Amino acid sequence: MAIKDEVFQMLEGVVAAAGYELIEVTYQKLYGNMTMTLYIDCDREGGVGLDDCEKVSRLVDPILEDADPTKGVAYHLNVSSPGLDRPIKTERDFRKKAGSEVEAGLYAPQNGAKKIKGVLTAWDDETVTLTVDGKDIKLNKKDIAVLKPVIVF
Repeated sequence: MAIKDEVFQMLEGVVAAAGYELIEVTYQKLYGNMTMTLYIDCDREGGVGLDDCEKVSRLVDPILEDADPTKGVAYHLNVSSPGLDRPIKTERDFRKKAGSEVEAGLYAPQNGAKKIKGVLTAWDDETVTLTVDGKDIKLNKKDIAVLKPVIVF
C-alpha cells in the first residue's frame, strides 16, 4: 500500500473525531525534501483556518511519529485546507460543487475548445455533465485533464 493511502486510513477517523474531514493525503518531493500534506475540510462557515491546521497537525504528529509510515525517511508535515480552486476529484467534491460553475480543462480540444465552462449538473463513474448556455454537454472523465470550480471575486 502506498504511504499516502496508509496515512489516510490511519488518520481519517482521528481527524473526523476532531471535527474535520480528511480529504486527501499527498506524499511527494517538494523543493528537495519529502513532504506529507494532509488536506482537511469542515462544514463550518468560513471553512478551515490556520488554527484548525495547527490543531490537526499537533494531533496527528505523535501518531505519525509512532507509526513511522515512511520507514525512517525524514519529511515535512503540512496540514492545509483544500483551497477554493481545488480540482474536483472525489464524489464529495462533486456533491459540494453541484449546481456551481466549473471549468473543464481537456486533454484534446472538443468542438474546437480545450476548456469548457458550465454549471456542474450531473456526473457518474464515467461522465460529467455541464450545462452551457442552457445546453447539456456530457464529457467523458477520461478526456478531462482537470475540473475546477470557477472562482469569482
